[in-house]
Parts: sequence; C-alpha cells; structure tokens
Amino acid sequence: MTHLAPGMPAPDFTLPDQDGSSVSLADLRGQKVIVYFYPEALTVACKQQACDFRDALPDLGEHGYAVVGISKDPVEKLARARDKDGITFPLLSDESLEVHRAWGTFGEKNSYGRIVEGVRRSTFVLDEEGVITHAFYNTKAKGHLDMLDKRLAFRG
Repeated sequence: MTHLAPGMPAPDFTLPDQDGSSVSLADLRGQKVIVYFYPEALTVACKQQACDFRDALPDLGEHGYAVVGISKDPVEKLARARDKDGITFPLLSDESLEVHRAWGTFGEKNSYGRIVEGVRRSTFVLDEEGVITHAFYNTKAKGHLDMLDKRLAFRG
C-alpha cells in the first residue's frame, strides 16, 4: 500500500465536486492546501469533521490554506451533505477509489478490533508547490482540527 510522507510531491488528481465540476489539484498550486479523506458523507463523524473544517475556514484562509475533502461518495450525496451542513469548500467524489489508492487512504484498517478493507481517514497538508509537509493517516474526526492547529498554528 502506498504511504505518502513529508517531502514527497502529492499525487495529482482531477475529480468531480459536489456540483459535478472538475477540480484538479494542479489548479490549487500557489496556495497551501489541506486535503482530507473521509469514509462517508452524512455520517456523524464525517459531518463533524466537515463542519469543523467549515468553521475553521476563516482562520485557515488567513494563513493561506484551502481545504478539499475527498470521499468515495457519489456527487449527488456530496451535494446533499453540502446543502445540509452548509459546507463551503469542495467535496470531491472518488467513486473508483483511484485517488484514494494513490494517496494510500484505502486498504486494510482496524475497525473495532476487526481488520477490514475501507477508507482510512487521513489528512495531508501541502505547500504552495504541491509538496506534502504533513501526512496524518488513521486520524480521528473528533479533535482533528485542534491537532492540526497545534502543528500549523492557524488559530488566534
């Protein structure tokens, strides 16, 4: 399984967002980007994580960060999540799991003591050139933004 690390160039992608419009990582060059992978829109933990990012966008933006969320959900489900939760950043659909696999966020994981195959909740921070500065695999939704703030100091 792929495992990305700081100093590596982030694998490029082009995926549809919640409106069906294409979003390419290359289009975000010139700004810092937080790319996070989550298992399933409209679930409690994933909603919490998306809403935490939504609420932190002003602080993140002041420090030059854009946010992109990626899941295996279809575009229509992402649109419902955006509308229901007021998400103001792109939610991207990777139904084929091609991008998940390239970033090492789909594969075996421990789920309540069982080894299963699925999405590994993960977050990556990229610099303006698309190089990974931070890679966090198997993160928890709760407290995630506080952990990122300790590493990136984007609040206050």
